[in-house]
Amino acid sequence: MSPESRTAPPAVIVVGSLHYDITVDAPDRPRKGETVTGRAWAPAFGGKGGNQAVAASGQGAPTAMVGAVGDDEFGRTLLAGLDRAGVDRAGVAILPGAGSGMSVAIFDDEGDYGAVIVSGTNLAITPGQLTDAVLAQARVLILQNEIPEAVNAALAARARRLGVTTILNAAPARPFTTDLADHVDILIVNAVEAEMLGAGAVRALPDAVRAAEALAARCPTAIVTAGGGGVAMAGRAGAAALPGIPVAVVSTHGAGDRFVGTFAARLARGEAAPDALAAANAAAARLVSTPRDRQTSGLV
Repeated sequence: MSPESRTAPPAVIVVGSLHYDITVDAPDRPRKGETVTGRAWAPAFGGKGGNQAVAASGQGAPTAMVGAVGDDEFGRTLLAGLDRAGVDRAGVAILPGAGSGMSVAIFDDEGDYGAVIVSGTNLAITPGQLTDAVLAQARVLILQNEIPEAVNAALAARARRLGVTTILNAAPARPFTTDLADHVDILIVNAVEAEMLGAGAVRALPDAVRAAEALAARCPTAIVTAGGGGVAMAGRAGAAALPGIPVAVVSTHGAGDRFVGTFAARLARGEAAPDALAAANAAAARLVSTPRDRQTSGLV
């Protein structure tokens, strides 16, 4: 589906990163100074923004992506990935002579991973790429921390003025240096990010509840995911927690993005937050138990 063929206004708008991922399978991740022999590598569509847009679109919510790629092979592949997922990418800038964002992720035998990202064109995104006319059509705006905070802050302030719900996935975690938090409606973080934002250590679901309550003092609603332990949500209506869904974990890569995109799409479709939370929890569980070569966010 080409961008020109989409006429439905976006229910979800994602402003964020696009990365051409190179995934490597290895018995373990290397320590400092160590070389590990891997078994295989493959390309994958990535970037927190791109993954969340694909997830939202997969839930049936008309979704638009705002970002930036270079006029290189990585960029062309990322645009094709958005097209295949049915994401409107008219707001994705193509920057001549610039390198697209990319990452290398190493997966170990336990299904966990470590990654290095090179931001490239993601640092060149501007608030002006998303007009008020387009933003006002949406019900939910998703932001993440793989793009400059000043861009997030400007867009969140505009979304608040236009009555659009803003979700910030504060990943990777970093201290707030602008008034961004004042304009965020829903903050979503994992256990590590919650601790880095000062909400205390999260080792189990009760910890996640306490962390969500602490973070809700800054944003109206806070959600803390605790991996296999489950997820907690806190806000003015009180706190709620869902246990993890038992699955055989193949890979945790992308689980947080699947959670965020699914949650946003369900909200945009009019579902209550607790129902959206349950749907997102289930979607993330399905992803971590699915072999990567069968995941729909790939470049194949």
